[in-house]
Amino acid sequence: MGLIEQDIPTEHEGPRDWSHFLGQVVGLDVHDIPGIRAALTEGRERIANAFCHDAPIGRLVRARAELVDAVLVHAWNTLVDAQNACLVAVGGYGRNELLPQSDIDLLILYRPGMLDDIGPSLEAFLTYLWDLGLEIGHSVRSPDECAELAADDVSIMTNLMESRTLAGDPALFATMRAATSVEHIWPSADFFNAKVEEQNARHARFDETAYKLEPNVKESPGGLRDIQTIAWVAKRQFSTQTLDGLVDYGFLSRREFSELHRGQAFLWRVRFALHMLTGRAENRLLFDHQIRIAQLMGYDDEENTLAVERLMQRYYRNIKALSALNDVLLQLFSEAILHRADSERPRPINERFQARHGFIEVVSDDVFLETPSALLEIFYLMQTRPGLSGIRAHTLRLMRRDRRLINESFRNSLHCRRLFTEILRQRSGVIRALRRMNRYGILGRYLPNFGRIIGRMQYDLFHTLTVDEHTLFVIRNMRRLALSRFNDEMPFASALMQDLNKPQIMYIVGLMHDIAKGRGGDHSELGAIDARQFCETHGISSEDTDLVCWLVRRHLFMSMTAQRRDINDVQVVNEFAREVGSRERLDRLFLLTICDIRATNPDLWNSWKESLLTDLYNNARRALERGLDDPLSRDEMVAETRSAAAALLTRAKVNTPKFQKVWARFDPEYFLRHSAEEVARQTRAIVEHGDHERPLVSLTHIKEQGTTLFVYSRDRDYLFGVTTGVLAQLGLSVLDARINTTHDGYTLDTYVVAEENAEPVVDPYRVREVEQALIDAVADPLTESVDVTRRTSRRNRYFNVPTQIYFTQATERACTVMEIVTADRPGLLSIIGDVFHRCGILIETAKIATIGERAEDVFFITDRQQHAITNHSFLRELRATMIQELDQADG
Repeated sequence: MGLIEQDIPTEHEGPRDWSHFLGQVVGLDVHDIPGIRAALTEGRERIANAFCHDAPIGRLVRARAELVDAVLVHAWNTLVDAQNACLVAVGGYGRNELLPQSDIDLLILYRPGMLDDIGPSLEAFLTYLWDLGLEIGHSVRSPDECAELAADDVSIMTNLMESRTLAGDPALFATMRAATSVEHIWPSADFFNAKVEEQNARHARFDETAYKLEPNVKESPGGLRDIQTIAWVAKRQFSTQTLDGLVDYGFLSRREFSELHRGQAFLWRVRFALHMLTGRAENRLLFDHQIRIAQLMGYDDEENTLAVERLMQRYYRNIKALSALNDVLLQLFSEAILHRADSERPRPINERFQARHGFIEVVSDDVFLETPSALLEIFYLMQTRPGLSGIRAHTLRLMRRDRRLINESFRNSLHCRRLFTEILRQRSGVIRALRRMNRYGILGRYLPNFGRIIGRMQYDLFHTLTVDEHTLFVIRNMRRLALSRFNDEMPFASALMQDLNKPQIMYIVGLMHDIAKGRGGDHSELGAIDARQFCETHGISSEDTDLVCWLVRRHLFMSMTAQRRDINDVQVVNEFAREVGSRERLDRLFLLTICDIRATNPDLWNSWKESLLTDLYNNARRALERGLDDPLSRDEMVAETRSAAAALLTRAKVNTPKFQKVWARFDPEYFLRHSAEEVARQTRAIVEHGDHERPLVSLTHIKEQGTTLFVYSRDRDYLFGVTTGVLAQLGLSVLDARINTTHDGYTLDTYVVAEENAEPVVDPYRVREVEQALIDAVADPLTESVDVTRRTSRRNRYFNVPTQIYFTQATERACTVMEIVTADRPGLLSIIGDVFHRCGILIETAKIATIGERAEDVFFITDRQQHAITNHSFLRELRATMIQELDQADG
């Protein structure tokens, strides 16, 4: 039997039709292998056709098991001596659940001492199944061997629990069942603990979340394996074969059973579609398949929401509900199995709540009905009482029943509003409370606009979590900065966060910054409107309300400035500081930006990006402290950098006349684009290098700044394209590029690079490999391009990113800003560099940003006379040439 009974025939093929077909299969000559293979194919096609016509999935899952049953039993009865052996289905097949490519797991039981006699016929049987093209997993054991192995391995025990006899001697099956019963091995308590540990370990492998871009339908938290875990424990404890049996025991309400039923059916449909599309037992909902599955399951695009996003939102909401049910049922099992004889008296907390076994519970079933605000109070009480580790299952069940009481009247209650803001004000447990509120369906009901983003994903490679999970991760990052025990992670940001007055303001901003995603329009502007409404209804002062709204409206401002503009330019910094306007806004915007980027995509965050934002913060802070009416000048910045770098070189005992001679060849722009530490490091390398005819290539990793590549050589054609091509072929990503040329024609090129997995380049052998490859390529005047043979990643191939190019004239200096949005791929910068050279373009600075599958690169360019490019006809031609080259290379 399946986990959930669903004995409904397909709409397009009644049970008699299917039974008749199975009868025809059994009527075939066993030795007619082509005929039986054809029957298996026809059966699979019938099932697939029924799926495409929306037949009930439970019936289809069982139909394939019935088809395999018919073939196996027919073959067994013909080929094997049934008196001394028994054919048993185990695992999913034992549950009567087979999806198109599911494993067919068999156990062959034999009577002790008879294996040699039946061995040849068993071998013939298994060979026959192989000839039919069936993927069979099998084991051959006696009942005693089964018991012995199961006693040592809970997975084997679980497999044997999900078994049913197909053919042969049923007495052998009965003997195995008796030997592995709860009276002999794996008492209920031990089995329960083992399965909970197994689930916890499995969840840990998925970072405790199923809200990833490419979830595993079977193994991720909230997936099919969680439903099976509930069923396994139920079977061991209550000997019930189906989950609806738990309703009779009072462990599952009819409503909860229906929710499990619907959830399992949806996951089965997704997994069924995966198997159909891939032709293999694929459980990962990869980007490759998501769009086609959305089409197969009948989803259409809607305004502001793609069909694939609708599918995935339903998927995420489904597993969220199943995860909450899993919590409730496993806790109920824990109370029934582990604490059944425990008579601990509850400890009163207040007139509504009490504690038992470290868990909070209501004093009566009508607490939430009589006092709806208790639905928020329970989370506040858990924050303020560290000894409470969770909510008892029965109370969770009541919360699920009564959360419908969170209506407009509830949200307008001053008491409820005070409770919610108090939760945000607490010194501990803020993120844990918010996560629980979201998990149990409270947060989305209290904040309806938050409810709309639950499970919402964006079909790209940039946003790795659903919007609600991302939001909670932002607040989690803020909390880690606020707690001194995490100071080692980000000391500078932690110190800022811990000095803030009213840190709860940041948590409100975190809740609101993406709350308008998916509505159309500018989500920052719409989110600011939501934020103002929240603040005004929750007693936030007008001054703090304005601060929250500004931060929500401008939450992308700092990251966009750092990644798209030249933050070494004094004018850019002054414009940024003028827009921010105050130190308090700057501090909070800096912290919000860090927490937002780290919660968007872990691969986006690295020491270089931290350094970039910190430099912008420090320069803007200095501008604010100096006064916006008295901004720093370029000459002052150059002089300060030269002075600081000279002090570092003198301390390192570098000859002053020698480094001053080197500097005499440098343009002032070089000192604006590099820190004093970089200037000192590169100057020292040039002085020590001595030989100007041989390229100098130096790869240096500094913890706070990332891995920096410095290339110093006589300038030549195609140098940018060659350098970036070599880096791409070596599997390195370019994060930033600053291109300078000395007065006497030498390059001073600085790149920030990282490995493809965003890790720094630190291994000495790897460093030498990179340096030598670049020296060889740069020194060879005949090398004009590098053939990048590395392939585009699997994920990126499934996104179509049309190339878009925009030009603006830089206000800060005499150059043109060219922004290129295109599909990311290995060797992209090399292609761009080649076009630039052919068009007579010089690069001053490049801001390289990979936004998931998209490259959004900004180049500060000039003509060969180092003037801004203002000829519109030339820019149109440059755009057309670049698009043609990039689209051709992408195709």
